[in-house]
Amino acid sequence: MNAHLLKVQLKTDHSFSVRYDNVLHFYDQWHYHPELELVHIHKGIGTRFIGNKIERFKPDEMILLGSNLPHLFRCDKKYYSKRKTLKAEASVVHFAPSLLGDAFYNLPENKSLIRLFNKSKQGIKITGNSKNTVGLLLKKLFVAKGIERCILLLNILHSIAISKSNKLISSKTFDFSWDETENDRLNSIYQYILANFYKGITLEQIASVANLTPHSFCRYFKSRTKKTFSVFMLEIRVENACKLLSETDKPVAEVCYQSGFNNFSNFNRYFKNLTGYTPLQYKKNFRLE
Repeated sequence: MNAHLLKVQLKTDHSFSVRYDNVLHFYDQWHYHPELELVHIHKGIGTRFIGNKIERFKPDEMILLGSNLPHLFRCDKKYYSKRKTLKAEASVVHFAPSLLGDAFYNLPENKSLIRLFNKSKQGIKITGNSKNTVGLLLKKLFVAKGIERCILLLNILHSIAISKSNKLISSKTFDFSWDETENDRLNSIYQYILANFYKGITLEQIASVANLTPHSFCRYFKSRTKKTFSVFMLEIRVENACKLLSETDKPVAEVCYQSGFNNFSNFNRYFKNLTGYTPLQYKKNFRLE
């Protein structure tokens, strides 16, 4: 099923939401909302799904998500152990694309904002000097009042819009179509895969989770994610391998099998195809960093 609509709560005297999340783990359901979302992760590591892109996330990552772009941030398994010393923390801003009105956005001076909003539909990873600038402005936004809040938000958007170092995340061709009668299916698929990717998941098993025949599941999954189920599984397993290679001292062979690969040569080939490095090169490069 499709992502579900998430209702963003606003204070009665505010036109947009600014909050600091200090939680056991981030909200891990595949969802969307009409508001744009700016998130700056301070603590927490895991896997993020944005549109049709799967990648690891880590502290100090900053992302702008466009209106109705489906996404989820799933913290690693250790964050679900309810250990009070392990928390996920992030600054989060939600604002409607129509916040300042069409007349304002249609001013000649604001063409860069319109372009930014269009690009944000793919998700934007904010890097470099722009991330530092936005981080400082976010701190001021938490304590600002009145019209200063709107001015700071505009400064944040302007800084992102003029940056040359930002990176688009999801495929340009990704187009998410809504069907509210299917609220939970894709969520169920994703959660099952995340819980069992290191095992051998057969097409029959995952099709059963979706309550579809294997043939119908293949068509359904590709229509929603713009990739085949087999490619999706490879990406999940390679991302997990990246995590183990960068965060542990486990040998490459052990990482291979713990990530769900049964053949070492296939693991090396798929890993290099997706990352540009062999697993050993990736491990060495991370240690150098």
